[in-house]
Amino acid sequence: MPEPVTAVVDPIPHARAAPPSASEFAPLLRTVKGQGLLERRRTWYTLGIAVNALALAGVVTGVALTGDSWWSLLLAPPLAVLSARTAFIGHDAGHSQITGDRTRARAIGLIHGNLLLGMSYAWWNDKHNRHHANPNHIDKDPDVVADVLVFTAAQAAHRSGFRRWLTRNQAWLFFPLTLLEGVALKVHGFRDLRRQPLRERAVEGGLLVAHVAAYATLLLTSLSPGKALAFAALHQALFGLHLGLAFAPNHKGMEMPDPTGERWGHLRRQVLTSRNIRGGALTDWFLGGLNYQIEHHLFPSMPRPHLRLARPLVRAHCEELGIPYVETGLVDSYRQALLHLHEVGEPLRPARS
Repeated sequence: MPEPVTAVVDPIPHARAAPPSASEFAPLLRTVKGQGLLERRRTWYTLGIAVNALALAGVVTGVALTGDSWWSLLLAPPLAVLSARTAFIGHDAGHSQITGDRTRARAIGLIHGNLLLGMSYAWWNDKHNRHHANPNHIDKDPDVVADVLVFTAAQAAHRSGFRRWLTRNQAWLFFPLTLLEGVALKVHGFRDLRRQPLRERAVEGGLLVAHVAAYATLLLTSLSPGKALAFAALHQALFGLHLGLAFAPNHKGMEMPDPTGERWGHLRRQVLTSRNIRGGALTDWFLGGLNYQIEHHLFPSMPRPHLRLARPLVRAHCEELGIPYVETGLVDSYRQALLHLHEVGEPLRPARS
């Protein structure tokens, strides 16, 4: 029997807050529910989690057996890919895609996030759910807050010193910067412990420390310090790059709601700010289902294998309402995202004579 449909980010309250636009989403929601696309896929996820765990164990065993050899670095790329697969499982757990039981979902998230990746599940969940509630909203979406990158001309205008140089060149620096993302996620997780309640902090912090200790022990008992450092650097860099490739196409260069303008309902807020990526089974696998970004944002609790089935329903509904449904190829999605970053930094570049 399918479990009751729940989601960490519930679209219905947003729709109720704006009655005129609520009617745009309601028919689509009824259709999706009627086709069973919100019912969970326990067997699919159980098999996926098991295969991922076995593959991780295989790579870890390979590192230990290879020993103090530069050949062990050949195992860093597959470990990076499997780390990204692990992150996708944690992501799905946070959206209640795997189970509607919050205790079980949190356990899955803690194992795959904190223990296996050294990345705080609580930090990620809080940040990511605020992003889902208001994607690309300059005042409410933490993913477009001015930090290393900026996303609007107004943000760029306030940059100075080294950050000004970063903004001028952010389109060129984007992918090189993602090489640092694996380490950055760990740093953010440890910093976030101060925000968490004492009981949650003990669990989250304990698992983060356990990850660092196990990771360091594996590398330093199998490899010399120099090779261990090289392996860790390669693994974390490729892991960050993989995540960057998966997340970069989703929203950059898409509509950004005007904080003082018209309030969009759930359907428009999610569709207009998101971009889908065309492709087949390999694209679905590599991007962890996030290539169906529009469907994922409309139905955060929808199991990953159902997103492609919902796509034609959502596209047809948007066409009927005259709402732009943006979908492009993978390479073109990167071009669009980088072009947006380039245009934002344009005013800070010296004029050519």
